[in-house]
Amino acid sequence: MKKSPDIPALYYPLWLLLKGLSLLPLPVLYVLGDFLYLLVYHVIGYRKKVVLQNLRHSFPEKSEQEIKQITKAFYKQFLEVVMEILKLASMDEAEIKRRIVFTNQEVLDNFVKQGKPVITMGSHSGNWEWILPAGAVQYDFPAEGIYKPLSNKFFEEFMLHIRTRLGARLIKMKDTMRDFVRNRKVPRVIAMLSDQTPPFGEIQYWTTFLSQETAFFVGAEKLANAFGCPVLFLEVYRLKRGQYQLTFEVLSDGINKPVEGEYPITEAFARRLEASIRRSPASYLWTHKRWKHSRPQAASSES
Repeated sequence: MKKSPDIPALYYPLWLLLKGLSLLPLPVLYVLGDFLYLLVYHVIGYRKKVVLQNLRHSFPEKSEQEIKQITKAFYKQFLEVVMEILKLASMDEAEIKRRIVFTNQEVLDNFVKQGKPVITMGSHSGNWEWILPAGAVQYDFPAEGIYKPLSNKFFEEFMLHIRTRLGARLIKMKDTMRDFVRNRKVPRVIAMLSDQTPPFGEIQYWTTFLSQETAFFVGAEKLANAFGCPVLFLEVYRLKRGQYQLTFEVLSDGINKPVEGEYPITEAFARRLEASIRRSPASYLWTHKRWKHSRPQAASSES
C-alpha cells in the first residue's frame, strides 16, 4: 500500500491534480507549456528583468537583439522543463531511460568500482530534475543527491515524491557531513548542484565566471578532500525537447589534495560550466539572482 503524502488534507486535491496531469503524454504537456510560455513571458513577464540583466552581464559581447533571442528561447525551454518535471510524477523507468543518454558512464563506473563514493558536480542546466532519477534506474549502485528542503510543506512533499519514486535517495544539506561519515565506505554516487549562490557570510571562493565576479560553494571540494572522493563534472546537453545527453568529466581523482586555502576543483567546475553555458545559453536557468553579492575589494584573486 502506498504511503499517503504527509500534507494537510486541504492540499490533497492539488496533489491529485498534479498527479493526474502528469499522466498526460509529454506532447500534450508541451502544448500546455506553450500556453504557459505565452502567459509567463508575454503577459506576466515573470522575472524578465532579472533574466535580461543576467544575460547582458554574462554576454557583454552580444547585441541586444541576440540577448532578446536567447531570452525568448530560455523561457520556451524553461516552461518545457517545468512540464517535464511534472511528468516525472508518473514517468516509468523505461521512458526515462529512453530520454536520458549517458555518453561515457564508464568514467563514473570505474571510480565506483574502486569502492569509494563519487561526487558529481552539476548545475541548473537542461532538465536538472531528471538526472538523479535517471541515474537511479541506470546505475548498478546507489544514486543519491544532496538537497535543501523547500519551505512550502506541499511542494516539499511533492518534490520529494517525484525525486525519489524511481529509487534515488536524498540527503538533506544539513545532514551531509553526518551521512558521509556514516557511509564513507559505501560505493555510490552523490550528486550536487554546485552553481547556486552561497550566503554572503559563508562565501569562501570567488572567481571570474561569465564575465562577472562570482561566488561559489566549496562544499563539494571540502567533502572530496576530507573523504578522498573522486569528483566528476556532469554536463547536461539538450539534444531536443525531452531528450538529454549526459557526459562526465574528471575534476579530481580523489588522491591528490590541494594546498590549504586553494580550491582547484571548484575553479575547474566553474570553467567547465562556463564553457557548457556558452555552448547552449538558453538551456541554463537565468531566473535566479545568481550575482546578488559583490566581491569585497580586499579579497584576493583566484590562483
